[in-house]
Amino acid sequence: MQKKISENPLKNARDSAPDFARLAGAIKAWGRELGFQEIRIADANADMSQSEYGLEQWLNKGYQGEMDYMAKHGTRRTRPAELIPGTLRIISVCMNYMPVAKDSWQVIGNGDKAFVSRYALGRDYHKVLRTRLQKLADRIAAEVEHSNYRVFTDSAPVMEVEWAQKSGVGWRGKHTLLISREAGSMFFLGEIYTDTPVTVDSPIGNYCGSCTRCIDICPTHAIVAPYRLDARRCISYLTIEHKGSIPEALRPLIGNRVYGCDDCQLICPWNKFAVKTVEADFAVRNGLDDISLVELFSWNKEEFDTRLAGSPIRRIGHEQWLRNLAVGLGNAPTSPAVVDALQGRRDDVSSLVREHVRWALQNHNKRRV
Repeated sequence: MQKKISENPLKNARDSAPDFARLAGAIKAWGRELGFQEIRIADANADMSQSEYGLEQWLNKGYQGEMDYMAKHGTRRTRPAELIPGTLRIISVCMNYMPVAKDSWQVIGNGDKAFVSRYALGRDYHKVLRTRLQKLADRIAAEVEHSNYRVFTDSAPVMEVEWAQKSGVGWRGKHTLLISREAGSMFFLGEIYTDTPVTVDSPIGNYCGSCTRCIDICPTHAIVAPYRLDARRCISYLTIEHKGSIPEALRPLIGNRVYGCDDCQLICPWNKFAVKTVEADFAVRNGLDDISLVELFSWNKEEFDTRLAGSPIRRIGHEQWLRNLAVGLGNAPTSPAVVDALQGRRDDVSSLVREHVRWALQNHNKRRV
């Protein structure tokens, strides 16, 4: 059970008079013992005015698409004490996720294969990070009497990239993801909000320079400007967050990317420093790093639920999964196996699936003419 942060945190912390610089060092050591590759600390009262303005402008343009939750919480995203009263520090942690897997570009270049974003090849990271974060927070609470906290892994309105940037984990790349000089961008972020005023770290500079490779390679031109993403065009959004029909104009651009998209990360020069994960939970499951679209399309709901139990993919549901696969099959090279797979779901119980199957079959019929 997580504790509610007290209204008078400084009094509690001062009563036990801990050495906050020493405690900051200990927190980092404990975090590394728990499997986090980086642990850094930001001041919860840091100036976030630019972030607030940027978020407001992003929302005003409708770039959030159907992600209504991005607009619901107002300044609680940028003012931690409004979300959790008494918050003084934000501890950001990183965990590498890049598994040993089939080369991504080879899979993307093979139209018969299904490309799954490399973060989703294993177990759902929310569960892994949250468990470790809770252990780290409990360790801090055991060290400082009356210390209070709350842990987050995509579970509340927290601007995780901004806070990680404030703490010096890395900098926001032009694709909007956080980049580290030591680990590229292929890592997960998690946070602990705490009322214990441990010593903070300093931010670092931005090292993207004049590079625009992530912008140039985006298949759907979703990165509309440096540091500005129109989620409505982003393949990750379209295949995961978007629940309805995928706009027809964007379907051919999706290619065989059936769950997420890594192109902007794969092309980033800093990811030559990306580190392979040592976490067994993030290892490839079900051969998802190099599997055919036809095979995945053959899974019924029971197989989908069973095979993908504990996977982040399971959260989108079987219907949306089939929708994504139908688009991939529509973009695949025409073959009897591909056409037969699509024909087999022409009368699917889901109107959403039927619509995308019809589009896919029309694509193959056009090629035959």
